[in-house]
Amino acid sequence: MREVNVAVISRKAKVWGRAVAFFVIMTIVVGGVYLGISTLIAQVALPSQANGSVIEGSDGKLYSTMIGQPFSDERHMWGRPMNPEVLTDADGQPITDAQGNEMLWSAPDSLSVASDEFASVVAARVDAVRAAHPEHGDEPVPSDLVTCSGSGYDPEISLAAARYQIERLARTTGLSEQEINDIVATCTQRPVFGLFGTPRVNVVKVNLMLDGVIL
Repeated sequence: MREVNVAVISRKAKVWGRAVAFFVIMTIVVGGVYLGISTLIAQVALPSQANGSVIEGSDGKLYSTMIGQPFSDERHMWGRPMNPEVLTDADGQPITDAQGNEMLWSAPDSLSVASDEFASVVAARVDAVRAAHPEHGDEPVPSDLVTCSGSGYDPEISLAAARYQIERLARTTGLSEQEINDIVATCTQRPVFGLFGTPRVNVVKVNLMLDGVIL
């Protein structure tokens, strides 16, 4: 009986030993080797994108062209509505980066699209957009200018939403409509292979170009 128990314990020990060894090896391969190789490839092939596509604006602040940021003044293109809030520490103090910029976070609307509150919020946004763009009168406002994205951080808008703002930007920046159109065209990402997706405009890039930052 004792010999049987010893054999069973021995087999279990081997199984557990192999399981632990496999876990350790896969942790090193997946969590170390794979991560290191993929990071190295990204840093060599696409260093800007791998580091967040960060660009310094004319105001000295750092902007990531991969993350939507709030713009509300009339000299800049407006992106999708955001609900930005300043990140705070345990003492309620704003958290800042090395340059002293406050760290923000955002989230999509939690309102039901069937609710009266959602309709009221969107209607107020439509009124604000139309007031800033009298050239369009009562034309329909592109939906992405009055609704949050699913992530709350979408840096892009539709081509229609970008073109809707061209007259305002020409009026407030002193640039011609053609110059604004050229900037929009430069910052427009076309459908993948010309088939998948729709043209979309990176709002952060447009505004950095409006500010004279060379991309």
